This record gives sequence, structure tokens and C-alpha cells, in this order.
Amino acid sequence: MPKVALVVLGILAIIFILLAVVLIANYRFKQSVKREVEELFKDNLADKAEIVRESDLSGLPTVVRKWLEQSGVVGRERIRAVRLRQNAQLRLKEEGFWMPARVEQYFTVDKPGFIWKARVKMVPLIYFAGRDKYAEGRGHMLIKLFSLIKVADVGGKEVDQGTLLRYLAETVWFPAAALSPYLHWEEAGANSAKVTMDNGGISASGVFTFNEKGEVVSFVADRYGEFNGRYLLKPWSVLIKEHREFNGVRIPSRGDVIWKLDQGDFHWYQFEITEIEYNRPEAY
Repeated sequence: MPKVALVVLGILAIIFILLAVVLIANYRFKQSVKREVEELFKDNLADKAEIVRESDLSGLPTVVRKWLEQSGVVGRERIRAVRLRQNAQLRLKEEGFWMPARVEQYFTVDKPGFIWKARVKMVPLIYFAGRDKYAEGRGHMLIKLFSLIKVADVGGKEVDQGTLLRYLAETVWFPAAALSPYLHWEEAGANSAKVTMDNGGISASGVFTFNEKGEVVSFVADRYGEFNGRYLLKPWSVLIKEHREFNGVRIPSRGDVIWKLDQGDFHWYQFEITEIEYNRPEAY
């Protein structure tokens, strides 16, 4: 056999082996996340039917009551488990390029927690898989290039605080969570309300702002983030650009996530909800 043919066969064999390794790694990553989702939902009371009543809203700030009423949760079964899909794009630094991502996310309400799974396309043929987790009051982030090579494996008190605030901000996708005993509300102006979340020995607060319809338009908090290898407490905000109704519940469907840094605003994550289901405690 000519040498050129042997070289070509060798290259093809290497490509085949690499492709097989990546496919196996991707399968194992998905299965690992699926087991975590099952564990997250295991103790959740998703099958406990309970209707949200108007009287449940008593004691909340007026603007929060208006939000829950216009969202359509009153008279409906209380949401205790959530799974959703979103199209997103993100970047890792201020001058970085935007990378498209396919995202699946799961939430529990009685025992607050979430799992966020994403496949992020960096450039053609190159991607990384990410998994963000908040459970039992603790946060953890895992990122693997090609679902295989570990790029980040991070936890700690700053991650715990950051994921708690992320959970708090994302309760807008299941508004009845506002009635949870670990959330404490107080008025912060005619169209704003401050909420404090206590869980796992950690407490953090943020401010929701609403429009005249009672829809959420922003969430702002001081959150820990990693910048140049250091964790710093910085203003962090979610700006809502659109609302849609899913399964009878009106929620924010598109938005922009921003870090307020000394050198200016760092727009780093943009999302659009494409699918959401309530009280379906299983993985996609």
C-alpha cells in the first residue's frame, strides 16, 4: 500500500478515535447530570397538590402581590418543580466574542435548588459543556472542554452566595416561589421590593423592580464573581426585555445579565426561554 494511503488511513483512524472519545465523554457527562437532576428532585414535594389562594398573598408588599396576580399563579397549583429550556449566548470577558449555548435547567422550590446544563459553542467544531449547581445551600460549577477536559471545578463560600442569588433572581420563572418561607419581602419604593433569602446558613438580598403592569423589569444585587482569578463582590443585575405566557403563567422570557464593574458594564449573558414545564420532576 502506498505511503500516502497509509498516512491518510492513519489520520482517519486518529480522527475516528478522537470522535469516539468525545462522544463517550459527552454521553457520560449527560448521564452524570441526569443523576444529579434525579437526586435534586428526589426529596422534592412535587406531587403535593396545593392551590395558591388570594389569602396566601397577604403580608406581601403591594407590588409583589400585583406581580403574582398578573402572572396568573393565583388559583393554580403551587409550583414545586420546574424544568426549562433556553437559547442563550455568553462571553467570558468584556472584549470577548459571544458564544451560542443550548441550555437545560431544573429547579426545586420546597428545598431550593437548581441544576443548569449547557453546551456552549466556542468556535466551529469546538465546544465546552457546563454544569452549574445549587443544592443543600451549596453551589458548584463544572466546565469541561468537549465534555472531557476539566477546565473549571469550583465551589466555596463565594460560589455558595453567588448561586443563592442566582436562584433568587430566577424565581421569576416560577413566581409562586415568592411565597416560600425562606424568602422575606419588604417594600423598597413604589415599584420595587427588597427580598432576602436565607438558606444553608447564608443570607443574601436583592431588589426586584416592576413596571406599571406588575411585571418584573429588573433584579439587582451585590454578588460574588470571579475576576482575574479573584472573587470580588460586585453589583450584578438582570434586565428583562420581554414577557410571555407559558402553560398559563406569564413570566420574563428574554433578558440580559450584567456585571457592573469599575470600568463599565459587562454584558455577559443573554437568554430567551423557549420551553418551560411545571411539576414534572424528571430530566429531559
